[in-house]
Amino acid sequence: MEGSSTMKVSPRKEAYHVIHKLPPGDTPYVRAKHVQLVQKDPEAAIVLFWKAINAGDRVDSALKDMAVVMKQQDRAEEAIEAIKSFRDRCSKQAQESLDNVLIDLYKKCGRLEEQIELLKQKLRMIYQGEAFNGRPTKTARSHGRKFQVTVRQETSRILGNLGWAYMQQTNYEAAEAVYRKAQMIDPDANKACNLGLCLIKQARYAEARSVLEDVLQGKLCGSDDPKSRNRAEELLHEIEPWQSATVSSVPSGLSLEDAFMEGLDKLMNQLTTPYRSRRLPIFEEISPLRDQLAC
Repeated sequence: MEGSSTMKVSPRKEAYHVIHKLPPGDTPYVRAKHVQLVQKDPEAAIVLFWKAINAGDRVDSALKDMAVVMKQQDRAEEAIEAIKSFRDRCSKQAQESLDNVLIDLYKKCGRLEEQIELLKQKLRMIYQGEAFNGRPTKTARSHGRKFQVTVRQETSRILGNLGWAYMQQTNYEAAEAVYRKAQMIDPDANKACNLGLCLIKQARYAEARSVLEDVLQGKLCGSDDPKSRNRAEELLHEIEPWQSATVSSVPSGLSLEDAFMEGLDKLMNQLTTPYRSRRLPIFEEISPLRDQLAC
Protein backbone atom coordinates (compact mmCIF):
# COMPACT_ATOMS: atom_id res chain seq x y z
CA MET A 1 0.00 0.00 0.00
CA GLU A 2 2.96 2.22 -0.55
CA GLY A 3 1.91 5.43 -2.26
CA SER A 4 4.15 7.41 -4.61
CA SER A 5 4.26 10.95 -5.93
CA THR A 6 4.22 11.62 -9.67
CA MET A 7 5.30 15.26 -9.25
CA LYS A 8 8.40 16.32 -11.16
CA VAL A 9 11.21 17.55 -8.96
CA SER A 10 13.66 20.26 -10.01
CA PRO A 11 17.39 19.38 -9.97
CA ARG A 12 17.93 21.72 -7.01
CA LYS A 13 15.15 20.11 -4.98
CA GLU A 14 16.35 16.67 -6.01
CA ALA A 15 19.85 17.45 -4.69
CA TYR A 16 18.27 18.71 -1.45
CA HIS A 17 16.39 15.45 -1.02
CA VAL A 18 19.53 13.40 -1.67
CA ILE A 19 21.59 15.39 0.85
CA HIS A 20 18.98 14.97 3.59
CA LYS A 21 18.09 11.40 2.54
CA LEU A 22 14.49 12.38 1.87
CA PRO A 23 12.14 10.75 -0.62
CA PRO A 24 11.07 13.05 -3.48
CA GLY A 25 7.68 14.74 -3.71
CA ASP A 26 5.39 16.66 -1.37
CA THR A 27 3.17 14.04 0.24
CA PRO A 28 2.22 13.56 3.90
CA TYR A 29 4.96 10.94 4.30
CA VAL A 30 7.62 13.15 2.71
CA ARG A 31 6.61 16.05 4.97
CA ALA A 32 6.86 13.75 8.00
CA LYS A 33 10.37 12.66 7.00
CA HIS A 34 11.37 16.31 6.48
CA VAL A 35 10.22 17.22 9.98
CA GLN A 36 11.97 14.15 11.41
CA LEU A 37 15.31 14.43 9.59
CA VAL A 38 15.70 18.14 8.79
CA GLN A 39 13.71 20.02 11.43
CA LYS A 40 14.47 17.28 13.97
CA ASP A 41 11.11 17.61 15.70
CA PRO A 42 10.15 14.03 16.60
CA GLU A 43 6.79 14.84 18.20
CA ALA A 44 5.66 16.81 15.14
CA ALA A 45 6.96 14.02 12.91
CA ILE A 46 4.83 11.46 14.78
CA VAL A 47 1.71 13.54 14.10
CA LEU A 48 2.58 13.74 10.40
CA PHE A 49 3.30 10.02 10.19
CA TRP A 50 -0.20 9.43 11.59
CA LYS A 51 -1.58 11.65 8.81
CA ALA A 52 0.39 9.71 6.20
CA ILE A 53 -1.02 6.40 7.49
CA ASN A 54 -4.58 7.74 7.48
CA ALA A 55 -4.06 9.12 3.97
CA GLY A 56 -2.74 5.79 2.72
CA ASP A 57 0.59 7.37 1.76
CA ARG A 58 3.50 4.92 1.97
CA VAL A 59 1.84 3.15 4.88
CA ASP A 60 4.57 0.49 5.14
CA SER A 61 7.30 3.06 5.73
CA ALA A 62 5.14 5.52 7.67
CA LEU A 63 4.10 2.96 10.29
CA LYS A 64 7.61 1.59 10.73
CA ASP A 65 9.22 5.05 10.93
CA MET A 66 6.59 6.31 13.35
CA ALA A 67 7.12 3.33 15.65
CA VAL A 68 10.88 3.88 15.63
CA VAL A 69 10.48 7.58 16.49
CA MET A 70 7.99 6.71 19.24
CA LYS A 71 10.51 4.28 20.72
CA GLN A 72 13.14 7.03 20.72
CA GLN A 73 10.66 9.27 22.56
CA ASP A 74 10.00 6.63 25.25
CA ARG A 75 6.57 5.93 23.83
CA ALA A 76 7.26 2.28 23.12
CA GLU A 77 3.92 1.03 24.48
CA GLU A 78 2.08 3.36 22.09
CA ALA A 79 4.27 2.16 19.24
CA ILE A 80 3.35 -1.46 19.98
CA GLU A 81 -0.35 -0.67 19.87
CA ALA A 82 0.08 1.34 16.66
CA ILE A 83 1.78 -1.56 14.87
CA LYS A 84 -0.84 -4.04 16.08
CA SER A 85 -3.66 -1.72 15.00
CA PHE A 86 -2.41 -0.73 11.55
CA ARG A 87 -0.17 -3.54 10.28
CA ASP A 88 -3.12 -5.01 8.39
CA ARG A 89 -2.93 -1.94 6.13
CA CYS A 90 0.66 -2.80 5.21
CA SER A 91 1.90 -5.05 2.44
CA LYS A 92 2.94 -8.65 2.98
CA GLN A 93 6.54 -7.67 2.26
CA ALA A 94 6.50 -5.21 5.20
CA GLN A 95 5.39 -7.72 7.84
CA GLU A 96 8.84 -9.16 8.57
CA SER A 97 10.29 -5.68 9.07
CA LEU A 98 7.41 -4.74 11.36
CA ASP A 99 8.02 -7.91 13.39
CA ASN A 100 11.65 -6.85 13.88
CA VAL A 101 10.54 -3.43 15.14
CA LEU A 102 7.97 -5.08 17.40
CA ILE A 103 10.61 -7.37 18.92
CA ASP A 104 12.76 -4.34 19.78
CA LEU A 105 9.74 -2.61 21.32
CA TYR A 106 8.85 -5.66 23.43
CA LYS A 107 12.47 -5.77 24.60
CA LYS A 108 12.42 -2.09 25.58
CA CYS A 109 9.16 -2.53 27.50
CA GLY A 110 10.31 -5.68 29.26
CA ARG A 111 7.48 -7.70 27.70
CA LEU A 112 9.57 -10.86 27.59
CA GLU A 113 6.82 -13.41 27.00
CA GLU A 114 5.58 -11.58 23.90
CA GLN A 115 9.15 -11.07 22.69
CA ILE A 116 9.92 -14.79 23.08
CA GLU A 117 6.72 -15.86 21.34
CA LEU A 118 7.38 -13.59 18.36
CA LEU A 119 10.98 -14.84 18.08
CA LYS A 120 9.69 -18.42 18.11
CA GLN A 121 7.20 -17.50 15.41
CA LYS A 122 10.02 -16.17 13.24
CA LEU A 123 11.98 -19.39 13.75
CA ARG A 124 8.94 -21.42 12.74
CA MET A 125 8.67 -19.38 9.55
CA ILE A 126 12.29 -20.21 8.72
CA TYR A 127 11.68 -23.86 9.55
CA GLN A 128 8.64 -23.98 7.27
CA GLY A 129 10.44 -22.19 4.43
CA GLU A 130 8.30 -19.05 4.66
CA ALA A 131 11.09 -16.59 5.45
CA PHE A 132 12.76 -14.49 2.73
CA ASN A 133 9.93 -15.54 0.36
CA GLY A 134 11.74 -18.84 -0.21
CA ARG A 135 15.05 -17.23 -1.17
CA PRO A 136 18.41 -18.06 0.45
CA THR A 137 19.22 -14.38 1.10
CA LYS A 138 17.51 -11.05 1.62
CA THR A 139 18.64 -7.44 1.31
CA ALA A 140 18.78 -5.59 4.62
CA ARG A 141 19.56 -1.99 5.43
CA SER A 142 21.44 -0.49 8.35
CA HIS A 143 22.53 3.12 8.77
CA GLY A 144 21.70 3.82 5.15
CA ARG A 145 23.75 0.89 3.80
CA LYS A 146 22.39 -2.19 2.07
CA PHE A 147 23.83 -5.65 2.64
CA GLN A 148 22.89 -9.28 2.08
CA VAL A 149 21.72 -11.52 4.93
CA THR A 150 21.64 -15.31 4.57
CA VAL A 151 19.10 -17.64 6.14
CA ARG A 152 21.94 -19.05 8.24
CA GLN A 153 22.83 -15.59 9.59
CA GLU A 154 19.20 -14.69 10.22
CA THR A 155 18.56 -17.91 12.12
CA SER A 156 21.61 -17.35 14.30
CA ARG A 157 20.58 -13.73 14.94
CA ILE A 158 17.07 -14.73 16.02
CA LEU A 159 18.42 -17.51 18.23
CA GLY A 160 20.78 -15.01 19.83
CA ASN A 161 17.87 -12.69 20.62
CA LEU A 162 15.85 -15.60 21.96
CA GLY A 163 18.73 -16.68 24.18
CA TRP A 164 19.07 -13.17 25.57
CA ALA A 165 15.34 -13.05 26.35
CA TYR A 166 15.58 -16.36 28.23
CA MET A 167 18.54 -14.97 30.18
CA GLN A 168 16.41 -12.01 31.29
CA GLN A 169 13.95 -14.57 32.67
CA THR A 170 16.91 -16.27 34.43
CA ASN A 171 16.03 -19.41 32.49
CA TYR A 172 19.68 -20.27 31.91
CA GLU A 173 19.09 -23.86 30.79
CA ALA A 174 16.85 -22.66 27.96
CA ALA A 175 19.27 -19.86 27.09
CA GLU A 176 22.17 -22.32 26.98
CA ALA A 177 20.30 -24.63 24.59
CA VAL A 178 19.49 -21.72 22.29
CA TYR A 179 23.03 -20.29 22.29
CA ARG A 180 24.54 -23.70 21.57
CA LYS A 181 22.30 -24.08 18.54
CA ALA A 182 23.15 -20.56 17.38
CA GLN A 183 26.86 -21.34 17.65
CA MET A 184 26.40 -24.48 15.58
CA ILE A 185 25.38 -22.50 12.52
CA ASP A 186 27.08 -19.09 12.81
CA PRO A 187 29.46 -18.92 15.78
CA ASP A 188 30.67 -15.58 17.07
CA ALA A 189 32.38 -14.13 20.12
CA ASN A 190 29.39 -12.24 21.52
CA LYS A 191 27.16 -15.30 21.69
CA ALA A 192 30.08 -17.31 23.11
CA CYS A 193 30.30 -14.84 26.00
CA ASN A 194 26.56 -15.19 26.62
CA LEU A 195 26.88 -18.97 26.52
CA GLY A 196 29.75 -18.75 29.00
CA LEU A 197 27.59 -16.68 31.32
CA CYS A 198 24.77 -19.24 31.10
CA LEU A 199 27.20 -21.97 32.12
CA ILE A 200 28.56 -19.87 35.00
CA LYS A 201 25.03 -19.31 36.28
CA GLN A 202 24.64 -23.10 36.35
CA ALA A 203 27.96 -23.50 38.22
CA ARG A 204 29.53 -25.32 35.26
CA TYR A 205 32.77 -23.39 35.48
CA ALA A 206 35.13 -25.66 33.55
CA GLU A 207 32.78 -25.67 30.54
CA ALA A 208 32.44 -21.91 30.78
CA ARG A 209 36.22 -21.48 30.83
CA SER A 210 36.59 -23.56 27.67
CA VAL A 211 33.99 -21.50 25.82
CA LEU A 212 35.45 -18.16 26.93
CA GLU A 213 39.03 -19.15 26.13
CA ASP A 214 37.96 -19.71 22.52
CA VAL A 215 37.14 -15.99 22.39
CA LEU A 216 40.53 -14.94 23.77
CA GLN A 217 42.35 -17.35 21.45
CA GLY A 218 40.74 -15.75 18.41
CA LYS A 219 38.88 -18.86 17.30
CA LEU A 220 35.55 -17.10 16.67
CA CYS A 221 34.25 -14.38 14.42
CA GLY A 222 34.42 -11.11 16.35
CA SER A 223 37.17 -12.34 18.69
CA ASP A 224 39.16 -9.22 17.84
CA ASP A 225 36.35 -6.97 19.09
CA PRO A 226 37.63 -5.26 22.28
CA LYS A 227 34.18 -5.44 23.91
CA SER A 228 33.93 -9.20 23.45
CA ARG A 229 37.51 -9.78 24.62
CA ASN A 230 37.05 -7.58 27.68
CA ARG A 231 33.82 -9.32 28.55
CA ALA A 232 35.40 -12.76 28.17
CA GLU A 233 38.28 -11.68 30.43
CA GLU A 234 35.85 -10.33 33.04
CA LEU A 235 33.86 -13.57 33.06
CA LEU A 236 37.04 -15.65 33.34
CA HIS A 237 38.16 -13.51 36.27
CA GLU A 238 34.78 -14.14 37.89
CA ILE A 239 35.30 -17.90 37.83
CA GLU A 240 38.93 -17.89 38.98
CA PRO A 241 37.98 -19.05 42.51
CA TRP A 242 36.39 -22.10 40.90
CA GLN A 243 39.33 -23.13 38.71
CA SER A 244 39.50 -26.60 40.20
CA ALA A 245 35.82 -27.26 39.54
CA THR A 246 35.17 -30.35 37.47
CA VAL A 247 33.02 -30.36 34.39
CA SER A 248 29.41 -30.68 35.41
CA SER A 249 27.22 -33.01 33.48
CA VAL A 250 25.12 -31.35 30.83
CA PRO A 251 21.42 -31.47 31.76
CA SER A 252 19.73 -34.26 29.88
CA GLY A 253 16.35 -33.44 28.42
CA LEU A 254 15.58 -29.79 29.07
CA SER A 255 11.96 -29.33 30.03
CA LEU A 256 11.30 -26.10 28.13
CA GLU A 257 7.72 -24.96 27.75
CA ASP A 258 6.08 -26.81 24.84
CA ALA A 259 9.44 -28.54 24.07
CA PHE A 260 10.05 -25.90 21.43
CA MET A 261 13.80 -26.36 21.35
CA GLU A 262 13.45 -29.97 20.24
CA GLY A 263 11.66 -28.71 17.16
CA LEU A 264 14.78 -26.76 16.16
CA ASP A 265 16.95 -29.87 15.84
CA LYS A 266 15.87 -30.60 12.29
CA LEU A 267 16.33 -26.93 11.40
CA MET A 268 19.93 -27.09 12.60
CA ASN A 269 20.51 -30.27 10.62
CA GLN A 270 19.12 -28.65 7.49
CA LEU A 271 21.33 -25.60 7.93
CA THR A 272 24.48 -27.67 8.38
CA THR A 273 23.75 -30.22 5.61
CA PRO A 274 25.61 -29.69 2.30
CA TYR A 275 23.56 -28.51 -0.66
CA ARG A 276 21.78 -31.29 -2.51
CA SER A 277 19.62 -29.18 -4.79
CA ARG A 278 19.43 -25.71 -6.25
CA ARG A 279 17.42 -24.58 -3.21
CA LEU A 280 18.61 -24.39 0.38
CA PRO A 281 17.85 -27.62 2.25
CA ILE A 282 15.82 -25.59 4.72
CA PHE A 283 13.31 -24.79 2.00
CA GLU A 284 12.74 -28.37 0.93
CA GLU A 285 9.35 -29.78 1.83
CA ILE A 286 9.43 -30.90 5.46
CA SER A 287 6.95 -32.07 8.06
CA PRO A 288 5.07 -29.45 10.08
CA LEU A 289 6.78 -28.36 13.29
CA ARG A 290 4.03 -29.72 15.51
CA ASP A 291 4.48 -33.22 14.04
CA GLN A 292 8.18 -33.09 14.88
CA LEU A 293 7.45 -31.98 18.43
CA ALA A 294 4.95 -34.79 18.86
CA CYS A 295 7.57 -37.42 18.05
